[in-house]
Amino acid sequence: MKRSAITTTVLVTGGSGYLGLQCVLQLLQEGYIVKTTIRSLSRKEEIINALKAGGIGNFDQLSFVEADLTKDDNWAEAVRDCTYVLHVASPFPAMDPADENELIIPARDGSLRVLKAARDAGVKRVVLTSSFAAIGYSRSPENYVFTEMDWTDPHTPGLRPYLKSKAIAEKAAWDFMEQEGGQMELTVINPVGIFGPVPGGNYSASMEFALKGLLNGDIKETPNFTFNIVDVRDTADIHLIAMTHPAAKGERFLAASEGSVSIYDVAELIRKERPQRAVKMAELKPIGAELYVHMSNEKARTVLGWKPRSKETTLLETIDALI
Repeated sequence: MKRSAITTTVLVTGGSGYLGLQCVLQLLQEGYIVKTTIRSLSRKEEIINALKAGGIGNFDQLSFVEADLTKDDNWAEAVRDCTYVLHVASPFPAMDPADENELIIPARDGSLRVLKAARDAGVKRVVLTSSFAAIGYSRSPENYVFTEMDWTDPHTPGLRPYLKSKAIAEKAAWDFMEQEGGQMELTVINPVGIFGPVPGGNYSASMEFALKGLLNGDIKETPNFTFNIVDVRDTADIHLIAMTHPAAKGERFLAASEGSVSIYDVAELIRKERPQRAVKMAELKPIGAELYVHMSNEKARTVLGWKPRSKETTLLETIDALI
């Protein structure tokens, strides 16, 4: 336990979410007093049971506040007495809405609602969960390495609403800090696709569909894209490091394991390392190397001392947990 954590209160928005739950778990393990927002208190027991599965036995330092990113209600209560806020909650749809503003407005206004409440409550620092979506979708990845210096332009032709919403929400947060942030500090984490085991099995539907679809043989062709991943435990870890690290003030950090993978790569990893899981898998074909997206996690490693797991470890441990 960190001695400084004993009397320090942290708010985690979206404690029922995949990453939010992991942040709550690790904060409690470090000895922090934790408050978390959920849209309905009916999910409180579900979260407590997941945390019990993660090894938490005492819940005296955990409290819940019912709050919605689209409403002002209860945000002042949520941030009261907090030194730090991890703003993790954000809309993530199963499919793109017909009207992109159904995504953009809640993402942008929700972040601003949390920032304003945190500033008014005297919060020292907010760590905002953005996404690689706000970094890497406005230029060709060919012969290029993406870093925190890159930005997705929301006006890029054909940009999907979700990608646009992340870029707009993060830019709005930085603009707010410059114009109205006062003494409060902001740090932004930009993770790629988040994988990894979590207590209670609270997996995203898309991840569960992709991996189970592969294992069950439902995926019969290699999609013509690759993806980068980061472990949910490492993503929570970088949030906690960035929360208190002096050098994280006013910075954004790209959170990713080394290298990208295709569905074919994942299938080959399973055949090699978990052959007993591969019996139903279909035969897939590799895709061209020119489609791989390259990015650098050097800033997070050198500035914060962050050490993410390998993508292979994360994928295999996710598959083991799913099974």
